Amino acid sequence: MGNLLYALAVIVIIAWAIGFIGYSVGGLIHILLIIALISVLLGIIQGRKSK
Repeated sequence: MGNLLYALAVIVIIAWAIGFIGYSVGGLIHILLIIALISVLLGIIQGRKSK
């Protein structure tokens, strides 16, 4: 599950960069970026609790 979160975060960051350059759907991409970062942080926090 952790690898899936990191893959999703990378995809969203790439989409954010494309949207930032293109300015077409910048607002939506920024929201998705924030969601991806929160998901990665939760994965890191939950990973530390299980160890």
